[in-house]
Amino acid sequence: MESQLRTADLLVLVLYMAGVFGLGCWFSRKSSNTEEFMAAGRSIPGWAVGLSIFGTYVSSIGFLGNTGKAFGGTWNSWVFGLTLPMAALIAVKFFVPLYRNSDAISAYAQLEQRFGPWARTYAVVCFLLSQLARIGTILYLVALALAPLTGWDIKTIILITGLLVTIYTLLGGIEAVIWTDVVQSIVLIAGAILCSVLALTSMPEGPGQLFEVANANDKFSLGSFSLNPETLTMPDPTFWMVLVYGLFINLQNFGINQSFVQRYIAAKSDRDAKFSVWLGAILFPLVSVLFFFIGTGLYSLYHSDPALLQEVRTQVAETQLVQAGEEVTKSAIAEKAALLSPSDIGDKVLPHFIVRRLPAGLAGLLIAAIFAAAMSSMDTSLNSSATLVLCDVYKRYFRHEAGERESMKVLYASTFMFGVAGTLTALAMIRVKSALDVWWNLQGIFTGGMLGLFLLGLISRRAHNPQAITAVAVGIVLILWLSLSRSDIWPASLSDWSNPLHSFMTIVLGTSSIVLVGVLTAQFASGHQESE
Repeated sequence: MESQLRTADLLVLVLYMAGVFGLGCWFSRKSSNTEEFMAAGRSIPGWAVGLSIFGTYVSSIGFLGNTGKAFGGTWNSWVFGLTLPMAALIAVKFFVPLYRNSDAISAYAQLEQRFGPWARTYAVVCFLLSQLARIGTILYLVALALAPLTGWDIKTIILITGLLVTIYTLLGGIEAVIWTDVVQSIVLIAGAILCSVLALTSMPEGPGQLFEVANANDKFSLGSFSLNPETLTMPDPTFWMVLVYGLFINLQNFGINQSFVQRYIAAKSDRDAKFSVWLGAILFPLVSVLFFFIGTGLYSLYHSDPALLQEVRTQVAETQLVQAGEEVTKSAIAEKAALLSPSDIGDKVLPHFIVRRLPAGLAGLLIAAIFAAAMSSMDTSLNSSATLVLCDVYKRYFRHEAGERESMKVLYASTFMFGVAGTLTALAMIRVKSALDVWWNLQGIFTGGMLGLFLLGLISRRAHNPQAITAVAVGIVLILWLSLSRSDIWPASLSDWSNPLHSFMTIVLGTSSIVLVGVLTAQFASGHQESE
């Protein structure tokens, strides 16, 4: 495939990427010890930490994924953002003071104090697996969107992006992560505003046509508000299901996600840390309105201009044929394009629109911002994962008294290792139909147990090690059944025993089961001891 970007756009893209890479590497002079690498000397202002939290939420998952969701469906997924302020309120009251008053940089040191070493290790393993899924999804999404525009192979984009991010994260530490996030956040907000205005003003019959087409196709729907239990088995989640799912996920993010905890610790004061939480929690749902509006606006625009819609369908069809290694002919492209639904092309419409409607140079800048958003989110995962390997694995089980030089070697090696593993995960996702759905499903699988264990420790003071182990064991079995029985690996002979519920319920039921079993067994043990 040939590049669709103009020379000016390609030049801006290369310069922007070089600038972000250089900014990340520049902080290498300030990350020569573990305190700077993992906590930035606890000196970052609250507004910068808040923008970094926002940038981590957005990433290419938010920008491309949510725009694509709105194009291919409705605003149902936007309900997820409504739960951020709810989770932030709990985080500011309970979690931020907990971590700020502790000497530990790891979020999971708290679990060892409460339930023992196994709980800490369990949470670390779950977190590291979730970060591999996150890195893979982000790299894959951005490569999938940009490959047709740049003319570069998807695998090449994944490899180059993975390499660049791994290098500057390895050199610059958490401070490089935060300040590059600040730059990306500002550019992304400006880009979202610009794209919203252009989508509104590009309609053939004026801005009103956007709303007419969207309303006729129920594009602004937030989902069904039905409370009928049968909706739990429907393929399309209701408003309430997304709301509950979002609350559980965002409690996990703001409360026990190492990427966020490190930011709280990096803030220069308790007040800055709390301000950063509120800034990120309020910015995301507000800005994500723009992402969903862009997706809806592009649906109206492309379905009002058959030639434009056919152009993007043809582009996506050609890309899919190349990925599948099939012969690329006009007839094959036309046949494939005719079968594509709006959801099949949703993630690819925004980059196509940027190139077609924005002037040379500016289009390149926004494409670069999407590219760099993936970098900013990936560097967060790499730094937090490396921190946990040092604090919760190496120093906990191998070399408790490891010196600065030895610890820095572990941080560097861990960053590199997770950079490679995340890149390989992205390559493995190339044949995935909806990366956003896959990410949300994996998020529920890996984090349900972590959140349940934390909540059990906070809710029940009677729950101790035996009750926690029992609760987690039950939770893991339930989560595995909820997840695997909906997959292709589940035996056909056991189809009657498969999970009938929507995948969003995995983290909700998994987390709730751990808390419920832990509280009940603790109550039983306490009552048994009193009777004796």
